[in-house]
Order: sequence, then structure tokens, then C-alpha cells
Amino acid sequence: MQQDASAVETSKKNDAFRRSSVLMVTRGIFALGDVQGVIKAVRNDDKFTENNDPYGQHDFGVILWDGEKIFWKIDYYDEQMDRWEDPLSPRCRRVLTVMLAVEY
Repeated sequence: MQQDASAVETSKKNDAFRRSSVLMVTRGIFALGDVQGVIKAVRNDDKFTENNDPYGQHDFGVILWDGEKIFWKIDYYDEQMDRWEDPLSPRCRRVLTVMLAVEY
């Protein structure tokens, strides 16, 4: 998969963020019971291909957990958390959300 320089830089920032930062989980994830296990699986997810990561930014993923399809995604906000911010901006605040696919 060929990536441009901004996608490579964005994917590096997203990978570091996903592996070390606070994240949001939905009620459906809490209902699964093993929230820590799900979080660990999300943080260790590294199965990126042209099909599931067409822009090479590592900002979305799908994992299977105990028979459930789980989505995780990273959104980019400005410092006030009001609107989108460029993911390479130093003012960018990332939010990682983990949810059941049926909750999307």
C-alpha cells in the first residue's frame, strides 16, 4: 500500500494515541463484561490493509471479540472539541471510541 507523507505521519500519531491514551467505550462494550480485554485487543490491532484502511491513516479498525464485531475509530477535534481539526495540527485533539458494530 503506497502512502503519502501526511498519511504516514497521521498513521504514526494515531497508532501511538490508540496504544496509550484514554478512550471512550459504549454501553454495548460494557455489556460484554471484559472491557479491559477489548481495550487490549484494540490497542494491539495492527491488521491494516488497502481494504480496511484505504487512506493509510490507521483511524478505524474492526476486531472480533467473543463473537461480536467491534469497531474502533479515531476522530479529530479542535482544542475546544467543537469541530474537526487537521490530524497533523498541534492543536488536534484525538478521541478514540470503541463500540459494537451494531451501535454505529
